This record gives sequence, structure tokens and C-alpha cells, in this order.
Amino acid sequence: MKTLNVRADRRYIRATYRSNRFVLAEIQAPEARTDRRRPPVNLSFIIDRSGSMGGSKIDLAKQAVREAIGRLHDDDRFSAVVYDDAIDVVVPSTPASAHARREAIDRIAMIDARGSTNLGEGWLRGCQQVAEYQLAEGVNRSLLLTDGLANVGITDADQLRQHAAELRARGVSTSTFGVGEDFSEGLLQAMADAGGGHFYYIATPAAIRDTITSEVGETLEVVARDVALEITAPEGVRVESLSGFATSERGARTSIGLGDLVSNQVLQVVLRINFPFGEIGRETGALFTLSDRDGTLGVPGGALQRLSWEYADHATNDRQSRDVEVDRAVAAVFAARARQEAVALNRLGDYEAARHVVEATTRRIRKYAGRDRVLRATLATLEEEVPQYGALMREADRKEIHFASHNMARMRQTDGTATRRDS
Repeated sequence: MKTLNVRADRRYIRATYRSNRFVLAEIQAPEARTDRRRPPVNLSFIIDRSGSMGGSKIDLAKQAVREAIGRLHDDDRFSAVVYDDAIDVVVPSTPASAHARREAIDRIAMIDARGSTNLGEGWLRGCQQVAEYQLAEGVNRSLLLTDGLANVGITDADQLRQHAAELRARGVSTSTFGVGEDFSEGLLQAMADAGGGHFYYIATPAAIRDTITSEVGETLEVVARDVALEITAPEGVRVESLSGFATSERGARTSIGLGDLVSNQVLQVVLRINFPFGEIGRETGALFTLSDRDGTLGVPGGALQRLSWEYADHATNDRQSRDVEVDRAVAAVFAARARQEAVALNRLGDYEAARHVVEATTRRIRKYAGRDRVLRATLATLEEEVPQYGALMREADRKEIHFASHNMARMRQTDGTATRRDS
């Protein structure tokens, strides 16, 4: 299978007004090589110890961190930071020797719950531990676990998201874990998206261990770091990622940051491309390039592709065939985005607007669903869900829907883990 495969929903574009066309980019990461040692990791475990984390939450979080540390090798690094209204570096960044791991387990066992939630400062302190000992050839990541809102220190969501983006640019990524019903999924998802990591919703304390273990396990299987999909298009052509990945523009080039890819990971990115007016018969196109920090994905014939479109009259546009695989991916992403928007409106008590968002998306999908069974199934499921957004929802249901939609848009499994070729 190619490392990169791109396909468009339609071939023709309209000459007399701006047309939207959709592109599905499918990325396949290579399998980890058994004859090569994995990249070292540099992790900071940042744990909320505010009063609401008392009891089983803090105990299970400590257990998860202890077990994760136990999986590291001597050439890895780790640190542990806890926060309430005060921040303590329980374990400063250290090489993961057997002695350091044993000593860290003893220190982590002494953590207890207390105080308020200075999420921002606690997280930045953990990121500082990673940055000070950054591994040029490794994976440098902070893992932030919380069950509450940022109510002390830095509390502005945009500011925290910007910090995450800046840290990512310096090579330090962020993954976030929200436990229970009282944290802000919007904030934690934004930090993870901007930070190039992953966001997880943990419904019950019992799932803390498995979720952290899974994220650390993926970090230990990274085969390509800082992967980016770049699109170069003519002047006047606009490119937008619909899958939620961070996007930047520089001149004619749009870059979409995909974070790190793990062994055998399969990823889909849905793009919306908007074209300017043009003369009938003229062709235009875009160049798609996949790159990563170490050149792992730059294999001949796999990491660079070109798509072209032709300006045509309305009749030709109306008669043209569609790529159903692209339509399926587009429908799934629009359904996911509608669910997240509807959940946010439901929380605000605007039930009519919440229903309207989902109903509008069903109408949109119905226009091109035809008789395709996958599109019809997507449509039927979305239609069945409409009534629930029109009435007060349980907070746990809102968070579950938000998390599931986030995973669908990014083509991850329902539990937040990577989709793989053999999954």
C-alpha cells in the first residue's frame, strides 16, 4: 500500500462561480522494524491532585503512572508533576534507569488529593521538564490528566491552546485525559489538537489505568514524528482541513500537522478545496506531499501525488460521477462535526438550535447518499439521534458523544486509540 493516496469526490468544477470539491487523503504508516531500536521517549506525567481527585481517581492515576514508568528503557526519560493550587515536581526529569524507576514509584505513592485546580501552571511545569532535556531523536510529550476545570492561574482556553501550539513548534507535544463529568472537553481537546497529541475522555475512574497505558504504549511505537500533509495550489484556491488537525498557510502552501504516527497506523484526512472562476476546458490542480521530521515517509512514489480538475459547464458538472469512498468519509466528518456542535448548544440550553444543526447535516448528506448502504446507514443513525439534542441531555452523554465524534473525525477507534492496518 502507498504511504499516501489522495482522491477527489469529483473531476469537474464550475466555471462561473466558486466550486467546493472534497479530497480524501489516506496515509499509511510503515510497520515498526524489529531490527531497529525504537526512538527514545521523554515523558512528563502531570496529574491533577485537587480535592475532587480524592479516593479511587488519584489511586488509579498513580497506579497507571507507576506501570507506565515500568515500561521505559534506560535511554528514555521521564518526570512526574502534580498540581492543585500549588505545583510540585515529584520526580524531576531523569533517565529511566532501574534505580530511578524504583525511586519514582516510591515518591508517586505519597501523592494525595487536596486544593484547587491550577491546570495551566501544572501542565506548563511538566512541559518545562520535557523541554529542558528534550531528545533530538526521540518523542517528547506531556501527559495531562484532570477531572476538573482550570480555576486557578491561567484559565483562558485560548491562551492555553496557544501555549500548546508554541510548545508543539518547539518539539514538545501534549496529550490530555479528562476524567468524569466536570472537566471541559472543549479545552482539553483544543490543547491536544494544538499540541499535536491526543485527547481522551475517561468516563469512570476504573478506565484511567487502561487509557494512560494505551497512550504510553502508542508513544513507544512511534515510527514517524511530526508528520505533515502539505498542499500546494494555484493562487485563489483555498484549502481547508475538515478533520480537526492544526493547519497553517504560507503563500500557496497549506500545511496540516498530523502529529506522530505509530506502527501500521492508517489515517484519513478530509479536505475541502474551493476553486475560483475559470474558463471552460482549462485544467487546474494541487500537489499533495507527505513529510515527517526524519524522512521516514519519503519513499519513492508514495509521499507525493497530484490531483487535477477541469472547468466545465453546468450540465457536465451535474452529470459527473462521484467517488463514493470520498463521499462516505465526507459524510462521516460532517456528522461528527454536527454532533459536537449540537452537544455544545445543548449544554447552553439552546435545544432548538442543537436539533437544527443535526437536521441540516442530514439534509446535506441525503442529497448525495443515493442508494449507497454506508451513506444510508450514516444518514439513518444521524436521523435517529436528532430528538435527543432537542431536550436536556446528561453531561456524561454529552461528553461521550463529543469524544466519539472527535475520534470519528480523526479516524481513531472509539476508545481513542489509533486505527491500524491490522485492526
